[in-house]
Amino acid sequence: MRCMKTARTNRRGRGTRAALAALLFAVLMILTVLPARAQVGYQNQYSYTYDYWGDVRYAPDAYRVRSVMNSSSLGLDISMAAPGSLFVKGDRLYIADSGNNRILQLKRDGDSYIPERTIDSFTDGGTADTFKSPGDIFVTDEGDMFICDTGNERVLKLDSGLNLLLTIRKPLDETFDQRVSFLPTRVVADVTGRAFVLIRNVNKGLAKFERDGRFTGFIGAMPVSYSITDQIWRVLSTRAQREQQASFVPTEFDNVYIDAKGFIYSVTTTFSEYDLMWDKARPIRKLNAVGSDILVKNGEFPPIGDIDWGTAGGYSGPSKFSDITVLHNEVYVALDKVRGRLFGYDDQGRNLWIFGGSGNMSAYFRNAASIEHSGYDLLVLDSLEASVTVFEPTEYGRMIYLATEQYQRGEYALSADSWQRVLRLNGNFELAYIGIGRALLREGNYEQAMRYFKLANDEVNYSKAFQEQRKIWVEENIGWIFAVFAAALALPLALGRLKRVREELRDI
Repeated sequence: MRCMKTARTNRRGRGTRAALAALLFAVLMILTVLPARAQVGYQNQYSYTYDYWGDVRYAPDAYRVRSVMNSSSLGLDISMAAPGSLFVKGDRLYIADSGNNRILQLKRDGDSYIPERTIDSFTDGGTADTFKSPGDIFVTDEGDMFICDTGNERVLKLDSGLNLLLTIRKPLDETFDQRVSFLPTRVVADVTGRAFVLIRNVNKGLAKFERDGRFTGFIGAMPVSYSITDQIWRVLSTRAQREQQASFVPTEFDNVYIDAKGFIYSVTTTFSEYDLMWDKARPIRKLNAVGSDILVKNGEFPPIGDIDWGTAGGYSGPSKFSDITVLHNEVYVALDKVRGRLFGYDDQGRNLWIFGGSGNMSAYFRNAASIEHSGYDLLVLDSLEASVTVFEPTEYGRMIYLATEQYQRGEYALSADSWQRVLRLNGNFELAYIGIGRALLREGNYEQAMRYFKLANDEVNYSKAFQEQRKIWVEENIGWIFAVFAAALALPLALGRLKRVREELRDI
Protein backbone atom coordinates (compact mmCIF):
# COMPACT_ATOMS: atom_id res chain seq x y z
CA MET A 1 0.00 0.00 0.00
CA ARG A 2 2.78 2.38 0.95
CA CYS A 3 4.59 1.76 -2.35
CA MET A 4 1.41 2.36 -4.31
CA LYS A 5 0.79 5.59 -2.40
CA THR A 6 4.40 6.68 -3.01
CA ALA A 7 4.06 5.91 -6.70
CA ARG A 8 0.84 7.91 -6.92
CA THR A 9 2.53 10.78 -5.08
CA ASN A 10 5.48 10.70 -7.48
CA ARG A 11 3.16 10.59 -10.49
CA ARG A 12 1.10 13.44 -9.00
CA GLY A 13 4.30 15.44 -8.43
CA ARG A 14 5.50 14.84 -11.98
CA GLY A 15 2.03 15.78 -13.26
CA THR A 16 2.06 19.00 -11.23
CA ARG A 17 5.52 19.96 -12.50
CA ALA A 18 4.44 19.22 -16.05
CA ALA A 19 1.34 21.38 -15.62
CA LEU A 20 3.40 24.25 -14.20
CA ALA A 21 5.86 23.95 -17.06
CA ALA A 22 3.00 24.07 -19.57
CA LEU A 23 1.52 27.09 -17.82
CA LEU A 24 4.87 28.89 -17.84
CA PHE A 25 5.29 28.11 -21.53
CA ALA A 26 1.81 29.50 -22.27
CA VAL A 27 2.55 32.72 -20.35
CA LEU A 28 5.79 33.19 -22.26
CA MET A 29 3.99 32.66 -25.55
CA ILE A 30 1.36 35.25 -24.61
CA LEU A 31 4.02 37.77 -23.61
CA THR A 32 5.75 37.13 -26.92
CA VAL A 33 2.60 37.58 -29.00
CA LEU A 34 1.10 40.63 -27.26
CA PRO A 35 3.70 43.15 -28.47
CA ALA A 36 3.22 41.92 -32.05
CA ARG A 37 -0.53 42.49 -31.74
CA ALA A 38 -0.01 45.93 -30.26
CA GLN A 39 2.16 46.93 -33.21
CA VAL A 40 -0.80 46.68 -35.58
CA GLY A 41 -2.93 48.63 -33.13
CA TYR A 42 -5.56 45.98 -32.46
CA GLN A 43 -5.45 45.60 -28.68
CA ASN A 44 -4.09 48.94 -27.54
CA GLN A 45 -7.42 50.30 -26.36
CA TYR A 46 -10.80 49.18 -25.11
CA SER A 47 -13.06 48.31 -28.08
CA TYR A 48 -16.27 46.32 -28.21
CA THR A 49 -19.73 45.87 -29.72
CA TYR A 50 -23.00 44.34 -28.50
CA ASP A 51 -24.38 41.03 -29.71
CA TYR A 52 -27.99 39.98 -30.33
CA TRP A 53 -28.56 39.38 -26.60
CA GLY A 54 -27.13 42.74 -25.54
CA ASP A 55 -23.90 41.22 -24.20
CA VAL A 56 -20.54 42.91 -24.70
CA ARG A 57 -18.32 41.37 -27.36
CA TYR A 58 -14.73 42.58 -27.31
CA ALA A 59 -13.42 43.49 -30.74
CA PRO A 60 -10.25 44.56 -32.53
CA ASP A 61 -9.66 48.29 -32.59
CA ALA A 62 -11.37 49.99 -35.51
CA TYR A 63 -9.30 53.13 -34.83
CA ARG A 64 -5.97 53.99 -33.26
CA VAL A 65 -4.50 57.28 -32.08
CA ARG A 66 -2.30 58.96 -34.67
CA SER A 67 -1.56 62.20 -32.85
CA VAL A 68 -2.68 64.55 -30.09
CA MET A 69 -2.61 68.31 -30.62
CA ASN A 70 -2.48 70.87 -27.83
CA SER A 71 -1.31 74.43 -27.38
CA SER A 72 2.30 73.36 -26.86
CA SER A 73 2.53 71.06 -29.88
CA LEU A 74 0.88 73.71 -32.06
CA GLY A 75 3.30 76.38 -30.82
CA LEU A 76 0.54 78.78 -29.74
CA ASP A 77 1.62 81.95 -27.94
CA ILE A 78 -1.63 81.93 -25.96
CA SER A 79 -2.82 78.54 -24.73
CA MET A 80 -6.31 77.43 -25.65
CA ALA A 81 -8.91 78.10 -22.96
CA ALA A 82 -12.16 76.11 -22.82
CA PRO A 83 -12.36 75.35 -26.56
CA GLY A 84 -15.94 74.43 -27.45
CA SER A 85 -16.22 72.95 -30.93
CA LEU A 86 -14.43 71.71 -34.04
CA PHE A 87 -15.15 72.13 -37.73
CA VAL A 88 -13.36 70.58 -40.71
CA LYS A 89 -13.55 71.91 -44.24
CA GLY A 90 -11.28 70.32 -46.79
CA ASP A 91 -7.75 70.32 -45.42
CA ARG A 92 -8.49 72.95 -42.77
CA LEU A 93 -9.46 72.49 -39.15
CA TYR A 94 -11.20 75.23 -37.15
CA ILE A 95 -11.24 75.31 -33.35
CA ALA A 96 -13.63 77.62 -31.49
CA ASP A 97 -11.30 78.78 -28.69
CA SER A 98 -14.13 80.30 -26.69
CA GLY A 99 -12.13 81.28 -23.61
CA ASN A 100 -9.78 83.41 -25.71
CA ASN A 101 -12.51 84.95 -27.90
CA ARG A 102 -11.04 83.59 -31.12
CA ILE A 103 -11.20 80.94 -33.83
CA LEU A 104 -8.03 78.98 -34.62
CA GLN A 105 -7.59 77.99 -38.25
CA LEU A 106 -5.20 75.07 -38.84
CA LYS A 107 -4.04 73.57 -42.12
CA ARG A 108 -3.30 69.92 -42.70
CA ASP A 109 0.36 69.18 -43.30
CA GLY A 110 0.83 65.48 -44.03
CA ASP A 111 -0.48 63.57 -41.03
CA SER A 112 -0.54 66.62 -38.75
CA TYR A 113 -1.95 70.14 -38.60
CA ILE A 114 -0.15 73.46 -38.35
CA PRO A 115 -1.56 76.91 -37.40
CA GLU A 116 -2.49 79.00 -40.42
CA ARG A 117 -4.18 82.04 -38.90
CA THR A 118 -5.97 83.28 -35.80
CA ILE A 119 -9.44 84.72 -36.38
CA ASP A 120 -10.07 87.12 -33.49
CA SER A 121 -11.57 90.08 -35.32
CA PHE A 122 -13.37 91.08 -38.50
CA THR A 123 -14.13 94.15 -40.55
CA ASP A 124 -17.55 95.80 -40.52
CA GLY A 125 -17.64 98.53 -43.15
CA GLY A 126 -14.06 99.56 -42.45
CA THR A 127 -14.42 99.26 -38.68
CA ALA A 128 -12.78 96.43 -36.74
CA ASP A 129 -14.92 94.35 -34.41
CA THR A 130 -14.19 91.39 -32.15
CA PHE A 131 -15.85 88.26 -30.78
CA LYS A 132 -17.01 87.36 -27.30
CA SER A 133 -17.02 83.67 -26.35
CA PRO A 134 -17.56 82.33 -29.89
CA GLY A 135 -19.26 78.94 -29.61
CA ASP A 136 -19.13 77.49 -33.12
CA ILE A 137 -18.11 78.01 -36.74
CA PHE A 138 -19.42 76.66 -40.05
CA VAL A 139 -17.67 77.21 -43.39
CA THR A 140 -19.54 76.97 -46.69
CA ASP A 141 -18.25 75.62 -49.99
CA GLU A 142 -17.70 79.22 -51.10
CA GLY A 143 -15.49 79.90 -48.09
CA ASP A 144 -17.99 82.07 -46.19
CA MET A 145 -18.02 81.61 -42.41
CA PHE A 146 -20.98 81.48 -40.04
CA ILE A 147 -19.77 82.16 -36.49
CA CYS A 148 -21.86 81.90 -33.32
CA ASP A 149 -20.70 85.01 -31.47
CA THR A 150 -22.46 83.77 -28.36
CA GLY A 151 -21.35 86.43 -25.87
CA ASN A 152 -22.47 89.22 -28.21
CA GLU A 153 -25.83 87.48 -28.89
CA ARG A 154 -25.44 87.27 -32.65
CA VAL A 155 -24.48 85.03 -35.56
CA LEU A 156 -22.01 86.55 -38.00
CA LYS A 157 -21.50 85.69 -41.64
CA LEU A 158 -18.03 86.63 -42.90
CA ASP A 159 -16.31 86.14 -46.22
CA SER A 160 -12.93 84.42 -46.47
CA GLY A 161 -11.24 87.81 -46.01
CA LEU A 162 -13.08 88.31 -42.69
CA ASN A 163 -15.37 91.05 -44.01
CA LEU A 164 -18.87 91.13 -42.52
CA LEU A 165 -21.60 89.97 -44.89
CA LEU A 166 -24.55 89.49 -42.55
CA THR A 167 -25.50 89.76 -38.88
CA ILE A 168 -28.26 87.61 -37.40
CA ARG A 169 -29.76 88.81 -34.13
CA LYS A 170 -32.75 87.86 -31.99
CA PRO A 171 -35.85 87.66 -34.16
CA LEU A 172 -38.60 90.17 -33.39
CA ASP A 173 -41.22 87.53 -34.00
CA GLU A 174 -44.19 86.41 -31.92
CA THR A 175 -42.99 82.80 -32.10
CA PHE A 176 -39.73 83.76 -30.38
CA ASP A 177 -39.95 84.44 -26.65
CA GLN A 178 -38.61 87.97 -26.26
CA ARG A 179 -37.85 87.33 -22.58
CA VAL A 180 -35.13 84.86 -23.57
CA SER A 181 -31.64 86.06 -24.47
CA PHE A 182 -30.39 85.23 -27.96
CA LEU A 183 -27.48 82.90 -27.21
CA PRO A 184 -26.54 80.96 -30.36
CA THR A 185 -24.32 77.97 -29.59
CA ARG A 186 -24.23 75.92 -32.84
CA VAL A 187 -24.84 76.77 -36.50
CA VAL A 188 -24.99 74.86 -39.78
CA ALA A 189 -25.96 76.03 -43.27
CA ASP A 190 -27.30 74.31 -46.38
CA VAL A 191 -26.25 74.80 -50.00
CA THR A 192 -28.76 77.62 -50.49
CA GLY A 193 -27.20 79.70 -47.71
CA ARG A 194 -29.94 79.15 -45.14
CA ALA A 195 -28.62 78.98 -41.59
CA PHE A 196 -29.97 76.69 -38.88
CA VAL A 197 -29.09 77.88 -35.41
CA LEU A 198 -29.22 76.12 -32.06
CA ILE A 199 -30.08 78.64 -29.36
CA ARG A 200 -29.51 78.10 -25.66
CA ASN A 201 -32.69 78.10 -23.53
CA VAL A 202 -34.94 77.72 -26.58
CA ASN A 203 -36.72 74.36 -26.83
CA LYS A 204 -38.63 74.75 -30.10
CA GLY A 205 -36.01 73.15 -32.32
CA LEU A 206 -33.60 74.85 -34.71
CA ALA A 207 -34.16 78.48 -35.66
CA LYS A 208 -34.13 78.83 -39.45
CA PHE A 209 -32.81 81.98 -41.12
CA GLU A 210 -32.98 82.56 -44.87
CA ARG A 211 -30.04 83.68 -46.99
CA ASP A 212 -30.83 87.33 -46.24
CA GLY A 213 -31.01 86.69 -42.47
CA ARG A 214 -34.81 86.69 -42.30
CA PHE A 215 -36.20 84.44 -39.54
CA THR A 216 -38.74 81.94 -40.92
CA GLY A 217 -39.52 79.78 -37.89
CA PHE A 218 -38.32 76.66 -36.14
CA ILE A 219 -37.85 73.11 -37.44
CA GLY A 220 -37.33 69.76 -35.77
CA ALA A 221 -39.08 70.42 -32.47
CA MET A 222 -40.07 67.31 -30.53
CA PRO A 223 -43.29 67.15 -28.52
CA VAL A 224 -42.64 67.56 -24.82
CA SER A 225 -43.14 64.34 -22.86
CA TYR A 226 -44.44 64.60 -19.31
CA SER A 227 -44.42 62.07 -16.52
CA ILE A 228 -47.70 60.98 -14.89
CA THR A 229 -47.03 63.42 -12.04
CA ASP A 230 -46.47 66.28 -14.50
CA GLN A 231 -49.69 65.43 -16.37
CA ILE A 232 -51.74 65.44 -13.16
CA TRP A 233 -50.18 68.74 -12.13
CA ARG A 234 -50.93 70.30 -15.51
CA VAL A 235 -54.59 69.27 -15.24
CA LEU A 236 -54.85 70.95 -11.84
CA SER A 237 -52.88 74.07 -12.85
CA THR A 238 -54.20 77.38 -14.13
CA ARG A 239 -53.34 78.62 -17.60
CA ALA A 240 -50.70 80.99 -16.20
CA GLN A 241 -49.08 78.16 -14.28
CA ARG A 242 -49.04 75.91 -17.38
CA GLU A 243 -47.37 78.68 -19.43
CA GLN A 244 -44.76 79.06 -16.70
CA GLN A 245 -44.10 75.31 -16.73
CA ALA A 246 -43.43 75.33 -20.48
CA SER A 247 -40.64 77.88 -19.99
CA PHE A 248 -38.76 75.45 -17.76
CA VAL A 249 -38.45 72.71 -20.40
CA PRO A 250 -34.68 72.22 -20.96
CA THR A 251 -32.96 72.89 -24.25
CA GLU A 252 -33.93 70.24 -26.75
CA PHE A 253 -30.78 69.88 -28.86
CA ASP A 254 -27.17 69.76 -27.69
CA ASN A 255 -25.52 69.74 -31.10
CA VAL A 256 -26.23 69.51 -34.83
CA TYR A 257 -24.44 68.42 -37.99
CA ILE A 258 -25.46 68.73 -41.64
CA ASP A 259 -24.31 66.00 -44.03
CA ALA A 260 -23.39 66.18 -47.72
CA LYS A 261 -27.00 65.52 -48.74
CA GLY A 262 -28.42 68.32 -46.62
CA PHE A 263 -29.88 66.17 -43.84
CA ILE A 264 -29.43 67.58 -40.35
CA TYR A 265 -28.37 65.19 -37.58
CA SER A 266 -29.08 66.33 -34.04
CA VAL A 267 -28.22 64.99 -30.60
CA THR A 268 -29.97 65.66 -27.32
CA THR A 269 -29.31 64.76 -23.71
CA THR A 270 -32.66 65.83 -22.27
CA PHE A 271 -34.56 62.58 -21.87
CA SER A 272 -35.57 60.07 -19.23
CA GLU A 273 -34.10 56.58 -18.99
CA TYR A 274 -37.61 55.15 -19.29
CA ASP A 275 -38.13 56.87 -22.65
CA LEU A 276 -34.69 55.70 -23.76
CA MET A 277 -35.50 52.04 -23.13
CA TRP A 278 -38.70 52.29 -25.18
CA ASP A 279 -37.02 54.24 -28.02
CA LYS A 280 -39.06 57.36 -27.31
CA ALA A 281 -36.10 59.55 -26.34
CA ARG A 282 -34.44 59.53 -29.77
CA PRO A 283 -31.07 60.94 -28.65
CA ILE A 284 -29.99 60.92 -32.32
CA ARG A 285 -32.28 62.28 -34.99
CA LYS A 286 -31.98 62.76 -38.74
CA LEU A 287 -34.11 65.65 -39.96
CA ASN A 288 -35.34 66.17 -43.51
CA ALA A 289 -36.30 69.50 -45.07
CA VAL A 290 -39.56 69.74 -43.10
CA GLY A 291 -38.00 68.72 -39.79
CA SER A 292 -39.27 65.13 -39.64
CA ASP A 293 -37.07 62.44 -38.11
CA ILE A 294 -36.15 59.87 -40.79
CA LEU A 295 -33.33 58.05 -38.99
CA VAL A 296 -33.32 54.36 -39.99
CA LYS A 297 -33.17 51.93 -37.05
CA ASN A 298 -32.79 48.42 -38.39
CA GLY A 299 -30.30 47.33 -35.75
CA GLU A 300 -31.20 44.97 -32.93
CA PHE A 301 -31.02 47.99 -30.61
CA PRO A 302 -31.71 51.66 -31.43
CA PRO A 303 -28.67 53.97 -31.68
CA ILE A 304 -28.58 55.08 -28.03
CA GLY A 305 -24.96 54.34 -27.16
CA ASP A 306 -24.36 51.79 -24.44
CA ILE A 307 -27.13 49.20 -24.09
CA ASP A 308 -26.32 48.48 -20.46
CA TRP A 309 -24.93 50.96 -17.98
CA GLY A 310 -24.01 50.97 -14.33
CA THR A 311 -22.00 53.03 -11.87
CA ALA A 312 -18.50 51.71 -12.56
CA GLY A 313 -15.70 54.25 -12.32
CA GLY A 314 -17.98 56.81 -10.70
CA TYR A 315 -20.06 57.30 -13.86
CA SER A 316 -23.75 56.49 -13.89
CA GLY A 317 -26.67 56.61 -16.26
CA PRO A 318 -26.94 56.08 -20.03
CA SER A 319 -24.81 57.55 -22.78
CA LYS A 320 -25.41 61.22 -23.51
CA PHE A 321 -24.11 62.53 -26.80
CA SER A 322 -22.40 65.89 -26.93
CA ASP A 323 -21.79 65.86 -30.69
CA ILE A 324 -22.12 63.85 -33.90
CA THR A 325 -20.40 63.69 -37.28
CA VAL A 326 -21.38 61.93 -40.53
CA LEU A 327 -18.89 60.43 -42.99
CA HIS A 328 -19.38 60.41 -46.75
CA ASN A 329 -20.54 56.76 -46.61
CA GLU A 330 -23.39 57.73 -44.23
CA VAL A 331 -21.67 56.15 -41.25
CA TYR A 332 -22.30 58.46 -38.30
CA VAL A 333 -20.26 58.69 -35.12
CA ALA A 334 -21.74 59.96 -31.87
CA LEU A 335 -19.58 61.21 -28.97
CA ASP A 336 -20.63 60.27 -25.44
CA LYS A 337 -19.74 62.99 -22.95
CA VAL A 338 -20.52 60.80 -19.92
CA ARG A 339 -17.84 58.14 -20.51
CA GLY A 340 -15.91 59.66 -23.41
CA ARG A 341 -16.78 56.88 -25.86
CA LEU A 342 -17.28 56.97 -29.61
CA PHE A 343 -20.15 54.99 -31.14
CA GLY A 344 -20.12 54.28 -34.88
CA TYR A 345 -23.33 53.31 -36.75
CA ASP A 346 -23.99 52.52 -40.40
CA ASP A 347 -26.84 53.99 -42.46
CA GLN A 348 -29.18 51.26 -41.14
CA GLY A 349 -28.52 52.18 -37.51
CA ARG A 350 -26.40 49.07 -36.82
CA ASN A 351 -23.49 49.49 -34.44
CA LEU A 352 -20.08 49.10 -36.10
CA TRP A 353 -17.71 49.69 -33.21
CA ILE A 354 -17.32 51.35 -29.80
CA PHE A 355 -14.13 52.65 -28.23
CA GLY A 356 -12.75 55.38 -25.98
CA GLY A 357 -13.30 56.21 -22.34
CA SER A 358 -12.93 58.78 -19.57
CA GLY A 359 -9.47 59.55 -18.21
CA ASN A 360 -6.20 61.21 -19.11
CA MET A 361 -4.67 58.34 -21.10
CA SER A 362 -4.31 58.09 -24.86
CA ALA A 363 -7.71 57.70 -26.57
CA TYR A 364 -9.46 58.75 -23.34
CA PHE A 365 -11.01 62.13 -22.50
CA ARG A 366 -11.83 64.22 -19.46
CA ASN A 367 -14.56 66.19 -21.23
CA ALA A 368 -15.39 64.97 -24.75
CA ALA A 369 -16.97 68.10 -26.20
CA SER A 370 -16.86 67.90 -30.01
CA ILE A 371 -16.15 65.46 -32.84
CA GLU A 372 -15.36 65.96 -36.52
CA HIS A 373 -13.98 63.88 -39.35
CA SER A 374 -11.53 64.37 -42.18
CA GLY A 375 -11.96 61.56 -44.66
CA TYR A 376 -11.97 58.48 -42.46
CA ASP A 377 -9.99 60.18 -39.69
CA LEU A 378 -11.86 61.20 -36.53
CA LEU A 379 -10.94 64.27 -34.48
CA VAL A 380 -12.15 64.63 -30.89
CA LEU A 381 -11.91 67.81 -28.82
CA ASP A 382 -11.34 67.55 -25.07
CA SER A 383 -12.36 70.94 -23.69
CA LEU A 384 -10.80 70.39 -20.25
CA GLU A 385 -7.48 69.19 -21.62
CA ALA A 386 -7.69 71.77 -24.44
CA SER A 387 -6.49 69.12 -26.87
CA VAL A 388 -7.56 67.46 -30.11
CA THR A 389 -6.98 63.72 -30.58
CA VAL A 390 -6.71 62.48 -34.16
CA PHE A 391 -7.76 58.86 -34.77
CA GLU A 392 -6.99 56.92 -37.93
CA PRO A 393 -8.71 53.66 -38.97
CA THR A 394 -6.90 50.36 -38.54
CA GLU A 395 -6.96 47.58 -41.10
CA TYR A 396 -10.05 46.23 -39.34
CA GLY A 397 -11.82 49.60 -39.50
CA ARG A 398 -10.89 50.17 -43.15
CA MET A 399 -12.21 46.73 -44.06
CA ILE A 400 -15.57 47.51 -42.42
CA TYR A 401 -15.83 50.73 -44.41
CA LEU A 402 -14.82 48.99 -47.62
CA ALA A 403 -17.47 46.27 -47.20
CA THR A 404 -20.11 48.89 -46.41
CA GLU A 405 -19.29 51.07 -49.40
CA GLN A 406 -19.07 48.15 -51.82
CA TYR A 407 -22.59 47.14 -50.84
CA GLN A 408 -23.80 50.73 -51.32
CA ARG A 409 -22.30 50.73 -54.83
CA GLY A 410 -24.04 47.46 -55.70
CA GLU A 411 -20.84 45.41 -55.67
CA TYR A 412 -22.42 42.63 -53.63
CA ALA A 413 -19.91 39.86 -54.36
CA LEU A 414 -17.00 42.12 -53.44
CA SER A 415 -18.85 43.26 -50.33
CA ALA A 416 -19.37 39.65 -49.23
CA ASP A 417 -15.64 38.96 -49.75
CA SER A 418 -14.73 42.01 -47.65
CA TRP A 419 -17.07 40.96 -44.86
CA GLN A 420 -15.43 37.52 -44.92
CA ARG A 421 -12.09 39.24 -44.32
CA VAL A 422 -13.66 41.16 -41.43
CA LEU A 423 -14.81 37.86 -39.94
CA ARG A 424 -11.27 36.52 -40.06
CA LEU A 425 -10.27 39.44 -37.83
CA ASN A 426 -13.34 39.26 -35.58
CA GLY A 427 -15.41 36.08 -35.68
CA ASN A 428 -17.89 37.50 -33.13
CA PHE A 429 -18.95 40.43 -35.33
CA GLU A 430 -22.62 39.75 -36.09
CA LEU A 431 -22.86 42.65 -38.55
CA ALA A 432 -20.34 40.86 -40.79
CA TYR A 433 -22.67 37.86 -40.99
CA ILE A 434 -25.54 40.21 -41.78
CA GLY A 435 -23.44 41.97 -44.41
CA ILE A 436 -22.62 38.69 -46.13
CA GLY A 437 -26.26 37.63 -45.91
CA ARG A 438 -27.46 40.91 -47.44
CA ALA A 439 -24.98 40.55 -50.30
CA LEU A 440 -26.09 36.96 -50.94
CA LEU A 441 -29.71 38.06 -50.75
CA ARG A 442 -29.20 40.71 -53.43
CA GLU A 443 -27.42 38.15 -55.62
CA GLY A 444 -30.33 35.73 -55.33
CA ASN A 445 -28.47 33.14 -53.25
CA TYR A 446 -31.30 32.88 -50.74
CA GLU A 447 -30.41 29.55 -49.18
CA GLN A 448 -26.90 30.68 -48.23
CA ALA A 449 -28.26 34.06 -47.13
CA MET A 450 -30.63 32.30 -44.73
CA ARG A 451 -27.68 30.50 -43.17
CA TYR A 452 -25.79 33.72 -42.45
CA PHE A 453 -28.87 35.55 -41.19
CA LYS A 454 -29.53 32.65 -38.83
CA LEU A 455 -25.98 32.91 -37.47
CA ALA A 456 -26.59 36.60 -36.79
CA ASN A 457 -30.11 36.06 -35.35
CA ASP A 458 -31.44 38.48 -37.97
CA GLU A 459 -35.08 37.43 -38.10
CA VAL A 460 -36.24 40.18 -40.46
CA ASN A 461 -33.75 39.45 -43.24
CA TYR A 462 -34.06 35.71 -42.64
CA SER A 463 -37.79 35.99 -43.33
CA LYS A 464 -37.10 37.89 -46.57
CA ALA A 465 -34.66 35.24 -47.75
CA PHE A 466 -37.02 32.45 -46.70
CA GLN A 467 -39.90 33.95 -48.68
CA GLU A 468 -37.75 34.21 -51.80
CA GLN A 469 -36.41 30.67 -51.35
CA ARG A 470 -39.96 29.39 -50.88
CA LYS A 471 -40.99 31.01 -54.17
CA ILE A 472 -38.14 29.28 -55.96
CA TRP A 473 -39.02 25.94 -54.40
CA VAL A 474 -42.64 26.32 -55.45
CA GLU A 475 -41.65 27.21 -59.02
CA GLU A 476 -39.30 24.25 -59.26
CA ASN A 477 -41.83 21.79 -57.84
CA ILE A 478 -45.05 23.18 -59.29
CA GLY A 479 -45.64 19.99 -61.30
CA TRP A 480 -45.37 17.75 -58.27
CA ILE A 481 -47.52 20.15 -56.24
CA PHE A 482 -50.33 20.00 -58.81
CA ALA A 483 -49.94 16.23 -59.11
CA VAL A 484 -50.25 15.78 -55.37
CA PHE A 485 -53.12 18.23 -55.23
CA ALA A 486 -54.93 16.43 -58.08
CA ALA A 487 -54.28 13.08 -56.43
CA ALA A 488 -55.64 14.40 -53.16
CA LEU A 489 -58.84 15.43 -54.95
CA ALA A 490 -59.12 12.27 -57.06
CA LEU A 491 -58.40 9.76 -54.31
CA PRO A 492 -61.69 10.24 -52.41
CA LEU A 493 -63.60 9.99 -55.71
CA ALA A 494 -61.75 6.82 -56.66
CA LEU A 495 -62.30 5.27 -53.25
CA GLY A 496 -65.97 6.14 -53.40
CA ARG A 497 -66.27 4.63 -56.87
CA LEU A 498 -64.44 1.49 -55.74
CA LYS A 499 -66.73 1.15 -52.75
CA ARG A 500 -69.83 1.36 -54.97
CA VAL A 501 -68.42 -1.24 -57.35
CA ARG A 502 -67.76 -3.63 -54.50
CA GLU A 503 -71.29 -3.15 -53.19
CA GLU A 504 -72.71 -3.82 -56.63
CA LEU A 505 -70.63 -7.00 -56.94
CA ARG A 506 -71.76 -8.13 -53.51
CA ASP A 507 -75.43 -7.75 -54.50
CA ILE A 508 -75.04 -9.97 -57.60
